[in-house]
Amino acid sequence: MTETVPAQRDASMALQKKILGEHYHALAQAPETGAKTAYTFVPGNLTELIRSFDMLPVLPEINALQSGMRKQSGDFVREAEKLGHSEDVCTYVKCDIGMLKGGNIGPTGEHIPDPDLLLLSYTGCFTFMKWFELLKQEYDCEIAMLHVPYQGGGEITQEMVDYIVRQLEESVIPKLEKVTGKSFDEDAVSERLALSAQAEEDFVYVLESAKHRPSPIDGYFGGVFYIGPIFSAFRGTQAGIDYYQALRSEVDARIAAGKGPVTPAGEVTDERYRLVVEGPPNWTHFREFWKMFYEENAVCVASTYTKVGGLYDRGFRHDPSKPLESLARYCLGCYTNLNLPQRVDLISDYVREYSADGFLINSVKSCNSFSAGQLVILREVEERTGVPGGFIESDLVDPRYFSAANIKNRLESYLQMIEQRRQPVGATG
Repeated sequence: MTETVPAQRDASMALQKKILGEHYHALAQAPETGAKTAYTFVPGNLTELIRSFDMLPVLPEINALQSGMRKQSGDFVREAEKLGHSEDVCTYVKCDIGMLKGGNIGPTGEHIPDPDLLLLSYTGCFTFMKWFELLKQEYDCEIAMLHVPYQGGGEITQEMVDYIVRQLEESVIPKLEKVTGKSFDEDAVSERLALSAQAEEDFVYVLESAKHRPSPIDGYFGGVFYIGPIFSAFRGTQAGIDYYQALRSEVDARIAAGKGPVTPAGEVTDERYRLVVEGPPNWTHFREFWKMFYEENAVCVASTYTKVGGLYDRGFRHDPSKPLESLARYCLGCYTNLNLPQRVDLISDYVREYSADGFLINSVKSCNSFSAGQLVILREVEERTGVPGGFIESDLVDPRYFSAANIKNRLESYLQMIEQRRQPVGATG
């Protein structure tokens, strides 16, 4: 059963809220302090390099999802469509365009400054390129692109790494130097990479804690909070280390006490279904979406969405001894840069490693980088693992494409199928 009393905020949640608030306040103060800002994306972001130049990172898709959670994205999306953007365009893009037309107000109610640099790291999502073309039309600033080769062959080669390093040396770093007036400092980058590697250890520990029974975390809904600092502005910072140390301590305490994950309505005290989830969540109805799971005592023990900013649980760590090569390998290894066979391998491994009862795909209408090929993934993972797959549909930040009744019916039917498979052969009730 799931308790109905309101859940207490963990200390790590309060800490995360504090550091995020401080970051957005620093962004709002940038015009007065003289701090430079770089707009970039989550997959393959170069946070350590950006911060080594004392620049502040801004991540448009983070702004969009936060707008969704604050119930503001619907108006932003419709505003972008009035400007001529199609209904089928990624709703992150439309939300971002509508948001900037409405004053670009961040989650703390303060203005997010215009970028001094648009830094595109292309990692498997073609939409990012078109998105930055649109932003370039809006902002008078420098622009740099880091092209990351797609893992079409299923492996990272030294030629790929060298190709990215050359771009860093010949294109990206010179733009950072031009914008900031500072010279590249390799030691400063290495120092930040060392901090990243330390935080990454604790982050992976938290994700893999879900192998316990009961799982002390929800690796999909709860996971979106855990990935926040490391996938955005706090990799390579002491604040990031502090957050993941606090989170790890909380998880250890939950494991020792045999407790399940915390949800908005309390703790899951009777873990009945263990699921692996593919695809991003819906942000406009995030809490309602999560509730459908914990009311059924279904815990998401692993997810692919929590790997969009790096597959740290597969062994990658930033290496301060090879700073540019390390950044290159990080970019190459993000989930959206994997081919379909690699994604099937990963999900199948998760099903086995986390002792999952099934895996569920949330197919997002406007996110082609995730949704393309998901039915193939569904069939392949079912065949490999022998566990049933489920399929639901929603969108990122467009509330028009969230049907609570439809999703709930599909989820309940799917969990009933898992339950039936648990029955002994010949059982009738």
